Amino acid sequence: MKEKLILLVEDNEDDEELALLAFDQSRIANEMIVVRDGQEAIDYLLGTEAQAGKDAKTMPQLVLLDVNLPKINGHEVLRRLRADPRTRRLPVVMLTSSREEEDMLTSYDLGANSYVRKPVDFARFAETILQMQMYWLVLNDAPTNAP
Repeated sequence: MKEKLILLVEDNEDDEELALLAFDQSRIANEMIVVRDGQEAIDYLLGTEAQAGKDAKTMPQLVLLDVNLPKINGHEVLRRLRADPRTRRLPVVMLTSSREEEDMLTSYDLGANSYVRKPVDFARFAETILQMQMYWLVLNDAPTNAP
């Protein structure tokens, strides 16, 4: 079975390191690509293949998107993903430390598939990551990303 690609959009180096460690400890083999701001996410997902450094068929099966990002915030990234036929069905989980109710409501209004608040405790964070991987990459039947 082909390894499934995950795109992590995270600007906080500590949270990135925790996420990568949690994914590593989950023992589910997935390639993780990390971009550190909203513009990089847009370039990776919607830019030309040369800009993104990938071929057109290398689209992630899951995007983990922070709300508070530099350059372009997570809500605007999500808005653009849902507006483009190539990515409108791409599963996007808002993985954020934001506790603002408005951030959650806006995320769902814009088409987020899920909103997950990052636990502060590493053990709980690792368990959250494992559960997300199991659901989104093993149990969930997602449509292809082709328009």
